[in-house]
Amino acid sequence: MNILKPRTNCMGIYQVDETGVLVDAEDYYRAFYHTALAARSYLLLAGWQFDSEVRLLRGDDEHVSGGDTRFLKFLERLCQVNPRLHIYILAWDFSAVFSLEREWFQDIIFNWTTNKRVQFRFDSVHATGATHHQKFVIADGAIAYLGGMDICSSRWDDRLHMKDNPDRVDVDGTKYGSYHDIQTYHTGAVVGILLELFRQRWRDSGGGELKLPHAGALTPTLPAGAFPLPTSRVAVCRTAARTPLTEQREVHEIRHLFVDAIMSAQHLIYLENQYFSSQVVFWSLVARMSMADRPPLQIIMILPDRLPLTEELFLGLPQMRMIRTLQQVAEKTGHTLSVYSSAEMDHGNRKMTFIHSKLLLIDDRFLTIGSANATNRSMGLDTELNVAWETEPGRREEEMTAAIRALRASLLAEHAGLLGCGEDWRFENVENLTRHLECLADDHDARLCRYQPDTTFENSDLPDVLEPIQRVVDPEHPVGNELIFESLTKSELGSFARGIFKLSQMIIGL
Repeated sequence: MNILKPRTNCMGIYQVDETGVLVDAEDYYRAFYHTALAARSYLLLAGWQFDSEVRLLRGDDEHVSGGDTRFLKFLERLCQVNPRLHIYILAWDFSAVFSLEREWFQDIIFNWTTNKRVQFRFDSVHATGATHHQKFVIADGAIAYLGGMDICSSRWDDRLHMKDNPDRVDVDGTKYGSYHDIQTYHTGAVVGILLELFRQRWRDSGGGELKLPHAGALTPTLPAGAFPLPTSRVAVCRTAARTPLTEQREVHEIRHLFVDAIMSAQHLIYLENQYFSSQVVFWSLVARMSMADRPPLQIIMILPDRLPLTEELFLGLPQMRMIRTLQQVAEKTGHTLSVYSSAEMDHGNRKMTFIHSKLLLIDDRFLTIGSANATNRSMGLDTELNVAWETEPGRREEEMTAAIRALRASLLAEHAGLLGCGEDWRFENVENLTRHLECLADDHDARLCRYQPDTTFENSDLPDVLEPIQRVVDPEHPVGNELIFESLTKSELGSFARGIFKLSQMIIGL
């Protein structure tokens, strides 16, 4: 297949001793907790969001922990027990748009109420309109975690995603819905590469040169519930827009990776993502399906069918249109494209599992997981970080293929509500996969259901009048505030104004 190409679609391919996947926050938060307990010298954490009060352990794990498992209290206890431990936390300095969803005064909470060896920084040094969306953790230069998961409120869940789970409560005790996400883990030389990325981010944020203590003798252990991948190589892939006053150049590795992976597909494309609005991913799928001399594909997507209101308007509407067009192309060209969500029935109503994962899998021979959504901004503007694996010809090729297939089958069993029922094997066969999924989607008792977005706004004139705003909300390139209106034509300016007016009327009427 040979998808991974250094200096085009990945930063490089690096040696790993152990590498694999963790599904859902119960397993990742537990893995982070035990790794942090074992750290002797330093912990480095970069994320889109952190919450000081989030509980790392729940249920029996929390009962036997013997201490406070709330994130910041736990880190403070580690520093008290180990006077050599230093902790550095780098969080995106969020936009005012997210202020109601965030814990306020975090720089005070983290820096002034805790041990002085816990250092917290907000990072706002990025291209205009971008976000820092990378999510990764490093302990003692020995083990790293990265993917789509932040350590924050309303993210913890186990893989059963039951409609009622007493442990799935927010920091203030409020219940929230089921939530699905994916993280990865790595040991070996690749950890040093990720360490340099953190150093660069810390330096660019104004924190100066990071002076880390000599790493202690942390011996990484395989996280519980992990899906190990039998390979010695992993690729690191990034998105970043050029940032003034720093050495950060434009990087489109993840964009190139998605294009190359989709175009190489022979039989199966499997995608899990929070959004689907990327023009480059859309057109790559159209191009691959339009190749008459290539085998027919099964394209399977797992998406949330509902988004928060503003995201529904600016990302959900383009997503609906793209998926409908892709299904028409698939029908005309002899391919199969199926889009699903996951839910439980609750007194006749669907209670959805929110899909936050960011995964692309090709033919059970290629896999990428990380922070990048299938959006325009994740492909060109925001600061993103993915890893990727690919099978290599040789004695471990079949073993690696089997491991990727087992992960895919387990994920589909989870979405169908059949995890732990001995049914995973039914999802392994690629030839009959879509047929099996369609049968499940026809079963009212199964969790797997066809993607059914809210079409309320689609049949109004909102899609047309909001299109100029969507270009600002989900751009692939930096757009300065002073350039937003300059980049629009006179007619588009009118559409922009009408869109703002209609949106304000609609929100007032809710």
